[in-house]
Amino acid sequence: MRFDILSVVPGLLDSPFAHSIVKRAIQKNLAEVFVHNIRDYATNKHKTVDDSPYGGGAGMVMMIEPVAACIEKLKSEREYDEIIYMSPDGELLDQKIANQLSMKGNIIILCGHYKGIDERIREHLITREISVGNYVLSGGEIAAAVVVDAVIRLLPGVLNDETSALSDSFQDDLLAPPAYTRPAEFRGWKVPDILLSGNTPEVDKWRHEKSLERTKQRRPDLLKGEENS
Repeated sequence: MRFDILSVVPGLLDSPFAHSIVKRAIQKNLAEVFVHNIRDYATNKHKTVDDSPYGGGAGMVMMIEPVAACIEKLKSEREYDEIIYMSPDGELLDQKIANQLSMKGNIIILCGHYKGIDERIREHLITREISVGNYVLSGGEIAAAVVVDAVIRLLPGVLNDETSALSDSFQDDLLAPPAYTRPAEFRGWKVPDILLSGNTPEVDKWRHEKSLERTKQRRPDLLKGEENS
């Protein structure tokens, strides 16, 4: 799977892909992540990528020309399944969207900056808009890193335990159950006996019940028909 991320501040993405699970996925050749500096596609000597908005108003807007040039250059080299714009206006990222994207091959992610991008980019070049929450960030880089991380960890072979991602929160519209590890007792705080029993069916039943209980308490909006199952 390949991600091409377009940014006017590419340095913001140095760290997220240089560590942990994403780094291992790249080293295993299970995923590729390339960051492109939109300024490289600017046409003037100052590498300008923004201008004041038509009609007046505060802030600057990302110009259409360098963004279009970058996207078109990439599209001339390979086909892309999605061209995503990270935007507060977009559909809210959830596990279902991450699952969908993990089935794709090549994805472009455009990171916004300033007061946003020229609307014509959204109208003619973008295929999907995604938000990571109902708030505004200084730019789309952090949001893009969230999407890439959420998707790459789902790819076969990325996690050491192939079943790990299947038990993540939200995979079945439930929050993950409580988790414990050694020691079995600390300061009088004990691990539930069922988890020490070795009875796998009962452990699975307990985990499902705890997932349902936790979801009812903390995220009842996630529940549909689960309480009747």
